[in-house]
Amino acid sequence: MTCYPLDRLREEVAYLAYHLNWSYEDVMLMEHAERQEWVDEVARINTRLNATGTTETADTTASVGED
Repeated sequence: MTCYPLDRLREEVAYLAYHLNWSYEDVMLMEHAERQEWVDEVARINTRLNATGTTETADTTASVGED
Protein backbone atom coordinates (compact mmCIF):
# COMPACT_ATOMS: atom_id res chain seq x y z
CA MET A 1 0.00 0.00 0.00
CA THR A 2 1.25 3.48 -0.87
CA CYS A 3 0.60 6.53 1.24
CA TYR A 4 -0.60 9.82 -0.14
CA PRO A 5 2.25 12.35 0.09
CA LEU A 6 1.84 14.45 3.24
CA ASP A 7 2.93 17.67 1.51
CA ARG A 8 0.25 17.19 -1.17
CA LEU A 9 -2.40 16.50 1.48
CA ARG A 10 -1.46 19.69 3.33
CA GLU A 11 -1.63 21.63 0.09
CA GLU A 12 -5.14 20.34 -0.68
CA VAL A 13 -6.38 21.06 2.84
CA ALA A 14 -4.96 24.59 2.80
CA TYR A 15 -6.37 25.27 -0.67
CA LEU A 16 -9.90 24.20 0.22
CA ALA A 17 -9.86 25.79 3.65
CA TYR A 18 -8.68 29.09 2.16
CA HIS A 19 -11.04 29.22 -0.81
CA LEU A 20 -14.14 27.66 0.73
CA ASN A 21 -13.76 28.62 4.39
CA TRP A 22 -13.98 24.98 5.42
CA SER A 23 -12.37 23.69 8.59
CA TYR A 24 -9.46 21.30 8.69
CA GLU A 25 -11.76 18.66 10.15
CA ASP A 26 -14.35 19.07 7.36
CA VAL A 27 -11.73 18.68 4.66
CA MET A 28 -10.02 15.74 6.35
CA LEU A 29 -13.30 13.84 6.70
CA MET A 30 -13.55 13.63 2.91
CA GLU A 31 -12.31 10.68 0.95
CA HIS A 32 -9.35 11.50 -1.27
CA ALA A 33 -11.40 11.33 -4.49
CA GLU A 34 -14.04 13.75 -3.20
CA ARG A 35 -11.40 16.16 -1.89
CA GLN A 36 -9.65 16.10 -5.26
CA GLU A 37 -12.95 16.83 -7.05
CA TRP A 38 -13.38 19.94 -4.87
CA VAL A 39 -9.79 21.04 -5.52
CA ASP A 40 -10.38 20.66 -9.27
CA GLU A 41 -13.67 22.59 -9.12
CA VAL A 42 -12.16 25.49 -7.18
CA ALA A 43 -9.28 25.59 -9.68
CA ARG A 44 -11.76 25.74 -12.59
CA ILE A 45 -13.67 28.59 -10.93
CA ASN A 46 -10.44 30.51 -10.26
CA THR A 47 -9.28 29.99 -13.84
CA ARG A 48 -12.60 31.20 -15.23
CA LEU A 49 -12.69 34.27 -12.97
CA ASN A 50 -9.08 35.14 -13.76
CA ALA A 51 -9.71 34.79 -17.51
CA THR A 52 -12.64 37.20 -17.39
CA GLY A 53 -10.99 39.60 -14.98
CA THR A 54 -13.91 39.22 -12.59
CA THR A 55 -13.35 39.89 -8.94
CA GLU A 56 -16.78 38.59 -7.99
CA THR A 57 -16.76 35.62 -5.62
CA ALA A 58 -19.32 32.95 -4.96
CA ASP A 59 -20.87 32.39 -1.54
CA THR A 60 -18.52 29.80 -0.10
CA THR A 61 -19.60 29.94 3.51
CA ALA A 62 -21.60 26.71 3.44
CA SER A 63 -20.20 23.84 5.45
CA VAL A 64 -19.37 20.48 3.97
CA GLY A 65 -22.47 18.33 3.83
CA GLU A 66 -24.94 21.22 3.77
CA ASP A 67 -27.42 21.24 0.92
